[in-house]
Amino acid sequence: MTFEPPQRLVRTLGETYGDAVAAKWLGELPDATQVAVSRRKLDVERVQSPGGRSSLVLLVRQQDGTPAALKVAPPFARPDLERAALAHWNGWGTAQLLDGASADGSLLLERLRPEVSLHSLPEAKALLEAAGTVRRLWVEPPADHPFETVEERTARQADAMRATAGTAEPDALALVDAALAARAELVVSPPELVLLHGNFRQSKVLGAERSPWLAVGPEPVVGERAYDLARLVRDRVEDLVAAAVGPSSTRRRVNRMADSLDVDRARLLGWTLFRAVESGVRALRAGRRQDGELLLEFAGWL
Repeated sequence: MTFEPPQRLVRTLGETYGDAVAAKWLGELPDATQVAVSRRKLDVERVQSPGGRSSLVLLVRQQDGTPAALKVAPPFARPDLERAALAHWNGWGTAQLLDGASADGSLLLERLRPEVSLHSLPEAKALLEAAGTVRRLWVEPPADHPFETVEERTARQADAMRATAGTAEPDALALVDAALAARAELVVSPPELVLLHGNFRQSKVLGAERSPWLAVGPEPVVGERAYDLARLVRDRVEDLVAAAVGPSSTRRRVNRMADSLDVDRARLLGWTLFRAVESGVRALRAGRRQDGELLLEFAGWL
């Protein structure tokens, strides 16, 4: 199968896993995709672009003509965990998984409307719909689940932040220290352990046929709901930074979101700080200076 992988996929894999690892998998991707398509006897319509950040997404049709989406991901992106989470949710708030276990890292999913995400709505409506979607995902994890905890995931991220801190400018270093201190306090006694999306934001919620909105692209983790909301808080961060009332608007957003979903305000604020600083430091490390500085400015308001 001949195609050009979307540039967002190429860039993100290189930044996250290293250029050599990414290049090796991308070189194997056409053959792996052909195997996944042939095994299911699918008709390929097109590659979705910009598509996913850690997987190739093809819009396909099954043998009976039913539209679907085929997602092909590298093993180091742990598609097995996404499969396990989607199977547990069974279409409740998320795209439906359409086939069983696969050894090749591919997932056949219900076709949603990739061109329509919550970003197409006015901000207030988008946040309301996002809240209604994410609350459906917060369920008890399956027994003997394979998912890591928020504490485990953020421990790795904290180590990477400490390693980078030595080269950070004083303002950024102060934010790193504050974010690490917030995390250390938050992981001591989490109020709950539920299954989380792990990377929930407006662009991860797409229009659908059987429900107005369904979530896609989970990076499942087990922990408290405030962690899941923390990424959503900074959606449309460019608009917040551009506004003269950005700091006060951000605080109001945190409070409204916490209150509407019965989450502790202080815990949501703490996880929002940690996740924003971690993303900002990671962006700077990858050479995306504008993104990194934007996120750190946002974090400074918290």
